[in-house]
Amino acid sequence: MGATHGASVARATVFHAKDEALALAFPGSDRVEDRAVILTDEQKAAVEKRAHAPLESQLWTVYVGWRGTELLGYAVIDTHTVRTLPETAMIVLSPSGEVRRVEILAFYEPPEYMPPERWTRQFDGRHLDDDLKLGAAVHGITGATLSATAFTAAVRRVLALYAVLSEAGMLAAK
Repeated sequence: MGATHGASVARATVFHAKDEALALAFPGSDRVEDRAVILTDEQKAAVEKRAHAPLESQLWTVYVGWRGTELLGYAVIDTHTVRTLPETAMIVLSPSGEVRRVEILAFYEPPEYMPPERWTRQFDGRHLDDDLKLGAAVHGITGATLSATAFTAAVRRVLALYAVLSEAGMLAAK
């Protein structure tokens, strides 16, 4: 008999690989560009101030979906810690910067802490504003407050990143 009785094993549930996720982000697209962005210290500070959430990196990849010459929108994959383990979420924005879709791509915490899809749908159509926080426009999840907080911060980070990059002309069509 092995010594695994009583030991907990950390396991991730991976829901979508990057290519699958980007196909969900931009249905009907004929190409998806990945743009590496390195934020200046000033841009990082501006994103953090708008998001009310820290950035762990100044390097981001923004995925840009196209159908011919039509810009379909942007997607950013954000990996963050929930309690002690990571979650990876994809936040998809319309060309004008509103949340079009959010997807949990991987979740390493116990499954009971994972936000359900009906909860994540409350971000659809949202822009970055003061109401986009728990207790205001964002409803909590009973028994999963840390998950709700981490996910909401990820959405706010991506919306703030979009705003800062747009103002700097870094998301202009290519």
